[in-house]
Amino acid sequence: MPLSLHAAVVPSAQQILASVARLVDKAEAWCQEKDLPPAELIGARLAPDMHPFAYQVKSTVVHSWGAIEGVRRGVFAPDLTPPPESFAGLRERLEVARNGLGALDPAELEGFIGRDVRFEFGDRSMDFAAEEFLLSFSQPNFYFHATTAYDILRWKGLPIGKRDFTGRVRVRR
Repeated sequence: MPLSLHAAVVPSAQQILASVARLVDKAEAWCQEKDLPPAELIGARLAPDMHPFAYQVKSTVVHSWGAIEGVRRGVFAPDLTPPPESFAGLRERLEVARNGLGALDPAELEGFIGRDVRFEFGDRSMDFAAEEFLLSFSQPNFYFHATTAYDILRWKGLPIGKRDFTGRVRVRR
């Protein structure tokens, strides 16, 4: 049986979103342990021209569940709202995405194949088939932002490693 679009997108997004949620928990615990204000990590960035940790976490939601919602609408535009300014707010956004993906009917996702989706950003746009949008645009962006969130915490000194990023892998049972 060929790999379905659902299988190519949803389980891995759920896996990494769960890892990002645990990273948020570890960041909050680190702040408490080190007596740091939460803003120390929530606002941390790798370089002055890069977005902070909170934005990276928010963007994992945007490029997973938000991408699915964009495909449903036929148009996806970046979420330009400010990211949450608290660990609780970040967790809440992640939970919405994880619950949405968990409730997604695989048949609905398969029904998106071939559907037109337009990415719009200001006066620029790109046209995709839904599967191309999800696999060549949103999925790479999703992993970029998840990796950057991890990297920020690692750079700030949190004792995390690869397993904290990959989370629970799906093994044959």
